Order: sequence, then structure tokens, then C-alpha cells
Amino acid sequence: MLLRALLPRLVAIAALAVGFQVLTIAVSVGGLDMADHDVEQAMATAWDPPLHPLFQGIALLGGVEVTTIVLVALVIFLWRRGVIADALVFVAFVVAEVFEILYKSNLTHPRPPSSVSHADGPSLSNLFERAAGLHNSFPSGHMMRTVFVYGLLAFVLWRVAPWKWVRNLAVPLAIVLIVVMAFDRLYLEVHWESDVLGGILLGAIALVSATVWLDRPQRAEN
Repeated sequence: MLLRALLPRLVAIAALAVGFQVLTIAVSVGGLDMADHDVEQAMATAWDPPLHPLFQGIALLGGVEVTTIVLVALVIFLWRRGVIADALVFVAFVVAEVFEILYKSNLTHPRPPSSVSHADGPSLSNLFERAAGLHNSFPSGHMMRTVFVYGLLAFVLWRVAPWKWVRNLAVPLAIVLIVVMAFDRLYLEVHWESDVLGGILLGAIALVSATVWLDRPQRAEN
């Protein structure tokens, strides 16, 4: 019965993976270039310099530093709940990060030029990408991490939080944060629209996989 209950999520993982591959192909052949540039032009028109520090601050929430801290705290919480194997959800995050690096290393899709982009929130990932010579931008690491980490946090809070108001707000707040981060990536013009979509799909694949692991059939652990 539990496996049957998990079937919709397994189908969702497959559908998301297909969607990610279709998007990857479209990006590789330049099929989304026009849409990317249209969105970039719209963001350039909407740019307001006094808002720059605000959006740099928002970017920090999707940086590798903050998301790693949140994920480590969540893993420790799952570990301390007694089902030690639950803490292995971090593997999905690591795998997603590896895929992000592989795609940025092998798929030619240069990020928006410095002549149009604005300074991003400070992050070690920026230093790593420059040191590793990663000049491509698909998929967005900020979006992948935001979807996975805050989505997983919302899932766990929705399941185990003792306060009803926390359970009720967890998922909506995570969705709001994901939407805000997507706009942040576009507003700062550090990513194309296609990069943002790719990060969302990759993060969603990892997130749904992690929820399947947490809801897996379990034997009693001693």
C-alpha cells in the first residue's frame, strides 16, 4: 500500500527528469535564446539601483553557505529523531550539486554578459566557478538549492511540527521563497530565464526523491 502511495511521486520524478532533459536540449540548440533575451530586456527596463542591496541579500538565501547550514541542521534533526537512515537525504543534494557542475562544465550556455548583469550576493560558489573556469550558467545553482533545501525543510515541518500554524505556513512560505529567488536571479541578470527553469527542475527532482526516501517502507530500527 505504501509503495502504491509513493507511485505518484515516482511518476513525478520521471516526468521532471524528462522535462529537464527536454529543456537541456532546447538550451543546447539555442531554442530559448529569444525568450531569454526578452526577459533580460524586461528586467533591464525594471532595474532600480536602490533595490540592489535588497536583492543581493535575497541571493544569500540561495547561496551555498546558507543552504548548507540549513541542510546540515535539518540532517541533524532527522538523525536525532531516531531513524538514522533519514539523514541520508543529504545524498540527493550532493547528487544534484554534481549534476549542476557537470552541466555547467559541458553545456555551452554563457551567463549574461557583465555589461548587463549586476553584482550578485557574495558566495563561495562564485569564487569556485571562477577558479574552475565555469563560465556557463545552466542550470542555476541558487535555484536548485532553494527548491531542494527550503522545499525539504517545508516538507519536514509540515509532517512533524507540533504547531498547526507552522505546518500550515511551511509549504506556502517555501513556495514564496522559491518564486522570490527566481525573480532575484532574473532581476540581478546573473542568469537567463532558461537557467532558472533548469535549476527549478533539477531541484525538484532531488526534492521529490528525498521525500520518497523519507516516506520509504521501513523496518523497525534497533
